[in-house]
Amino acid sequence: MSIRARREREYQRRNQLILDTARRLAEAEGWHAVTTRRLAEEIEYSQPVLYSHFHGKEAIVGAVALKGFEELTGTLRAARKSADDSTAALRAVIETYLDFAGANPALYSAMFELSTPLAFASAETPGPLIETFGELIAAVVAVAPAGDAELAAEVIWGALHGMVVLERSGRLRPALIRERVDLLLARFAPEG
Repeated sequence: MSIRARREREYQRRNQLILDTARRLAEAEGWHAVTTRRLAEEIEYSQPVLYSHFHGKEAIVGAVALKGFEELTGTLRAARKSADDSTAALRAVIETYLDFAGANPALYSAMFELSTPLAFASAETPGPLIETFGELIAAVVAVAPAGDAELAAEVIWGALHGMVVLERSGRLRPALIRERVDLLLARFAPEG
């Protein structure tokens, strides 16, 4: 193996270590605990080494979020494809989205709430974000009333995000999760 290849492999390993450590700290203690100083201590590298990978916390949060979108896409795709029919696919995607947000609160915050360099709904939107939204569209397109499937997917996404944030802050009744999902489905998959 060449020196260049070995250096690149080491760089990628450190990069992944930084992201894994940031995510672990954020899930355990919240994003406020993730500082460049704390990360440098945790990974046992100097802050300049950390900055050679990421230009500050916002870039780290963005990279963690990007990995999160890749994970979410995979889980949504698996849920959608395992369903028996289009209404069941939409239900599976909705429930999987809510489960993902509940199981990964800090990751979800990085993806949708914290400041990152990631651009949404623009020409600069990264592929993993487009793919995640594509899974929502794929679940909606077969059941949505005539019209714009992307718009319907945006409305569903907005409803799901609202449920996540409101549930997390204790502003929705926990016993009614199933009923909220049923109501959302009734609006977008009335035949189901």
